[in-house]
Amino acid sequence: MTFVPGTRGHGELEVNCVDGQSAITSVSACSPLKILTPRSRGSSVWACLSSFGGGLVAGDETHLSLSLGSRTRCFLGTQASTKIYRNPLARPCSQSLTARIESGSFLALMPDPIQAFAGSSYRQNQQFHLAPGANLVLVDWLTSGRAARGERWAFTRLHSRNEVFLGGERSVLDSLLLEPAHGALGDRLGRFNCLALVLIIGTGLELAAQSCLEEISATRVDRRTNLLVSASPLPHGALLRLAGEEVEVVVSEIRRHLEFVSTWLGADPWSRKW
Repeated sequence: MTFVPGTRGHGELEVNCVDGQSAITSVSACSPLKILTPRSRGSSVWACLSSFGGGLVAGDETHLSLSLGSRTRCFLGTQASTKIYRNPLARPCSQSLTARIESGSFLALMPDPIQAFAGSSYRQNQQFHLAPGANLVLVDWLTSGRAARGERWAFTRLHSRNEVFLGGERSVLDSLLLEPAHGALGDRLGRFNCLALVLIIGTGLELAAQSCLEEISATRVDRRTNLLVSASPLPHGALLRLAGEEVEVVVSEIRRHLEFVSTWLGADPWSRKW
């Protein structure tokens, strides 16, 4: 997706190395997209995605172009869970991200989970283009919705697609599609109320990825456990999948596996969240 200045829902964030530090050199966004930058310069920059409506309503489509120059570090998160409001007319509702990460750089994309309300529909498409020597940590996750209001897995459709290109070659393609047309979601997902994908990839993250793979492969899985975790090896990384009965259980597990992120960023991105 090409960034179009002034176009509704479009945004741009550019990070470069200035005098040896990471610095946001360009940022812009048009409603309904908001980009907050609590730390615009330092050993790492921190940015936060939000929206003027506190979530996405029917017809909202956002497109973010993200660029990390060589030897920069960036954390990108959200203020809270991304709420997807009901959409009875099935109007387009989506978010897309195109990220380009240059050599020696590190991106941690760790938003709060998606929370799709009953009757909502949502599409997410994220592409990451990594130069040789670039590093990426991605967390992509969702909850069952407003379970306390009886809206457990009651959305109409949710599609999330993630692609990672290493040196111009596609290395990862992960696509998740959930819709009742393929069977009642509550029946298919059983007791689980949170699904998560965690991607660790890059030559600088190979040891961290290998540690996750070894630990998960050695973990015993008990019957009726409240958390399931699997891990798959990737070139220069690992892909983790989690399913938990409670969001807090999934958060704790993700946080444990991603402790190394604090070293890259110079601070713990989870410390004031959970």
